[in-house]
Amino acid sequence: MPHLVPICHVLQGGKIYLGSGKRGRKVRNLRANPQLTLTVDLYSEDWNTLRGVMVQGRGAIIEPGPKFRRIRRLIYQKYPQYRSKAALGDNDSLIIELTPSHVFTWGLD
Repeated sequence: MPHLVPICHVLQGGKIYLGSGKRGRKVRNLRANPQLTLTVDLYSEDWNTLRGVMVQGRGAIIEPGPKFRRIRRLIYQKYPQYRSKAALGDNDSLIIELTPSHVFTWGLD
């Protein structure tokens, strides 16, 4: 069964990153199947202005260490409330890295 949840993501170096708990469903699913799809859309009541992007690719897990901390800083910069509301701790969190293989867009002419 597909697992669909809202996420907080950052784009860095052509890859997409997001945080997760070490035992979270996203991580369990990724370990079982590294193929990921991520959709980001900007909704509008005026459907003529809908736009978004769907990215498909391969996921990888980044364990705590220098790269984990660098990406965590980027997530905290983009989402300041993340640090206090859903902190990514070295002992209980991971970073998921999505390397895109296919990108589909709509409304982004």
